[in-house]
Amino acid sequence: MRIAAVGDVHLGADSQGQWRPALHDLTARADALLLAGDLTRHGTVDEARVVAAEFADLGVPVVAVLGNHDYHGDAEEEIAIVLDDHGITVLEGSAVTLNLDGSTLGVAGTKGFGGGFAGKCASVFGEPIMREFAAHTVDVAAALGDALATLDTDFTVALTHYSPVSDTLHGEPREIYPFLGSYLLGEAIDEHGADLALHGHAHAGAERGTTPGGIRVRNVAQPVIRAAYAVYDLHPAAV
Repeated sequence: MRIAAVGDVHLGADSQGQWRPALHDLTARADALLLAGDLTRHGTVDEARVVAAEFADLGVPVVAVLGNHDYHGDAEEEIAIVLDDHGITVLEGSAVTLNLDGSTLGVAGTKGFGGGFAGKCASVFGEPIMREFAAHTVDVAAALGDALATLDTDFTVALTHYSPVSDTLHGEPREIYPFLGSYLLGEAIDEHGADLALHGHAHAGAERGTTPGGIRVRNVAQPVIRAAYAVYDLHPAAV
């Protein structure tokens, strides 16, 4: 099974028609397209309509999570509705099963959040606003784990915007790692299992990493992959 993926396309109201030409051969190259958040620039409904026009009706299923840019305008629910109305499945602490040429692909997704990585992370302690920040990561990681647990598919992908590991942040200033992802997302992925984990957000990061449990992680932020999308092969587990 071939999975195409990209994140951080940051389409604006003036982006109509800019992305779609690069997707003309998608059906020949991939079985599904996953979008790893930051689809819009400022999180407006008008920008979401552009995203929908660029990524709808491509001949393969399209599944997305939103990113921090998509939340900026406080219109994330409306954005999700626009995308859903155009056949793009938006996940947030939820999962979807796709039937693709006799095999099933399960995708569990969440925006995720920051908080940092083992030994250098925020905790649910201290001032109320700090507890709220750290608790949000706990909640979204738990929701990702719950979504993964519902899947019983031939292949499984965990889709987030924020990173589940620090490997794919190399190239970013270490000072901002806590705002780029959380080890709790990685723990949820390792606990419930996946064939591949995809994220965006870290524009200056690295493409390749692994969870502590050995699951492949790929940073598909467009400034990292430098293409309209990257394609990853999933192979059946050896019996």
